[in-house]
Amino acid sequence: MKVLLINGSPHAAGCTNRGLQEIEKELNLQEIETQIWQLQTKVIAGCRGCKYCYENQKCIIDDIVNEFAEAAIDSDGFIFGSPVHYAAAGGTITSFMDRVFYSAGVNLAHKPAAAIVSCRRGGASAAFDQLNKYFAINNMPVVSSQYWNMIHGNTPEEVEKDLEGLQTMRTLGKNMAWLLKSIEAGKKLGIERPVKEEKARTNFIR
Repeated sequence: MKVLLINGSPHAAGCTNRGLQEIEKELNLQEIETQIWQLQTKVIAGCRGCKYCYENQKCIIDDIVNEFAEAAIDSDGFIFGSPVHYAAAGGTITSFMDRVFYSAGVNLAHKPAAAIVSCRRGGASAAFDQLNKYFAINNMPVVSSQYWNMIHGNTPEEVEKDLEGLQTMRTLGKNMAWLLKSIEAGKKLGIERPVKEEKARTNFIR
């Protein structure tokens, strides 16, 4: 089993990464393979709404989004991490997730996911809520913890003092491992994914 962890911060060794490391450490203890994807300062354009992906199963902009979409096929779970900017997720990870979920949501569907956010002081709940909406629209079990998945600090050294935040990250790792193992056990018993109905689309303007 493998979990991909995505650091949406421009700082590869910053506060968001520190939270992901705490989760990764717990997943590895649970014998779950992990890989951290660093978005850093990559230029990730927003979705063009061109619908190229409808016919080609990949985004027309051939960058890290398509690389991740391919890696997602053979992965079993996902953790998306973001710093809090203006009480919202960072622009880079927002563009990344918009395009990943629009062009390759099928590669992530029915696989457990979680979001974590990092902030100095405020805005964490709003950013956390924003990221969870991607999972809720894509048939993905949302992995929870003992508190909302947030850590506080202006530097990684300050994050070390957020004992509750780091414990929340470890609990998240434990819960992700437990859910992945439960799904794997279910597969061995012949429990399959839910059968997808033909999608009904209703507009509210008449």
